[in-house]
Amino acid sequence: MNDQSGIQWPEHYHPQNCPVHVHNELDMPAQPERIWAWLVRAPLWPSWYVNSANLRILENAGTELEPGTRFRWKTFGVTITSTVLEYVPNERLAWDAKGIGVDAYHAWLLRPSAKGCDVLTEETQHGWLARLGQLFLPKRMSKYHQIWLESLQNKALSGLPGGD
Repeated sequence: MNDQSGIQWPEHYHPQNCPVHVHNELDMPAQPERIWAWLVRAPLWPSWYVNSANLRILENAGTELEPGTRFRWKTFGVTITSTVLEYVPNERLAWDAKGIGVDAYHAWLLRPSAKGCDVLTEETQHGWLARLGQLFLPKRMSKYHQIWLESLQNKALSGLPGGD
């Protein structure tokens, strides 16, 4: 199910059906291919995104996310298992995120712009922990997603992973 942003939400995760929804966007002076290269290289996230730790790919044992890749990681202090559910190179990436008290969907859109690439990320969540976070720290997820976008921009401007 699409929404105005262009995200292709599974019905269960559509913002209308979730108590938690955040939207962040940043128009970056970098090409989509560079941004994508850093985004799908998930094992590197902990080296440049402060809210990511202990990331391990469980299936598709390469170094990049691919369709169906399962990975485990820690974010917002919670250990999460995710599966890549949408994957269109240089355009769309989305995964679910399941952990104690959290059932989430995190989507990314990369759209060419006059500046380079407009990157949109949205996340929806169900679960008791998600509701508590929204109640007591309502801007926390949005703040860290903005940090993720800004850190992604810095990495994309530095070149490709591996120095290419």
